[in-house]
Amino acid sequence: MCGRYAASRGPEDLAGVFGVQQWDPEETLEPDYNVAPTKEVHVVLDRPLKDADDRRPVRQLRKLRWGLVPSWSKSPEGAARMINARAETVHEKPSYRRAFAARRCVVPADGYYEWVTGTQERDLEVEGRRKRPRKQPYFVTPADGSVFAMAGLYEFWRDRTLPDDHPRAWWATCSVITTDAEQTPLAVAPAEGPSSLADIHPRMPLMLTPDRWDAWLDPARTDPDDLRALLTPPPPGLMRAYAVSTAVSNVRNNGPELLEELAAPEEGTLF
Repeated sequence: MCGRYAASRGPEDLAGVFGVQQWDPEETLEPDYNVAPTKEVHVVLDRPLKDADDRRPVRQLRKLRWGLVPSWSKSPEGAARMINARAETVHEKPSYRRAFAARRCVVPADGYYEWVTGTQERDLEVEGRRKRPRKQPYFVTPADGSVFAMAGLYEFWRDRTLPDDHPRAWWATCSVITTDAEQTPLAVAPAEGPSSLADIHPRMPLMLTPDRWDAWLDPARTDPDDLRALLTPPPPGLMRAYAVSTAVSNVRNNGPELLEELAAPEEGTLF
């Protein structure tokens, strides 16, 4: 799954990486090292500019809220539960299939966090001792330092309780697509701990390699079978994972220190 990630790159950097043609300086977000559901995030999408006569798609960097609200929803209350869409079923689920056909985006990140329960804590659970498992967080990121481009969907939802000119009359939201975690060895694995992403968690965000960005973002591509072919996981061996401080488990903590690599998992959270 993807429940937390880091995004420190600024608009200028992202524009250069993705070939962005348009972005609003007023939508600039500060670097966020602990992105959590319902936060505002940057996404890359191809869409005609609002109120423009030319209706050809323009690559844009937009600010959306993480947690998709389908256009037909009566309220946005379920957004926090719709941060992820499964690659295997995204084309058929009512909440995602319209967006999958017409509103796809890339969610840029440095990488994502995932938590694994330490062996000692698992043993306590097996013994029936009711101690809350202490989980060790890992940061997963491309081994070459490139941007982690997560496949995403976006939607627009109209709040009918507000007038048309209200700034919150329209919600723009997004979701990250996930797939089975890689079982092959990591490009760089920690000395102590997991040797593959599947050792950490059975799911992971679907990373799109640069050769798929244009096809994924193209709104003219609407055939579900054609689009599903783009959801094939990237080649194995591109990622590294390392233990980070359990401070990231508290969403109020936010700073580059959250990405600092630990020499070994924290005491009491051994893999």
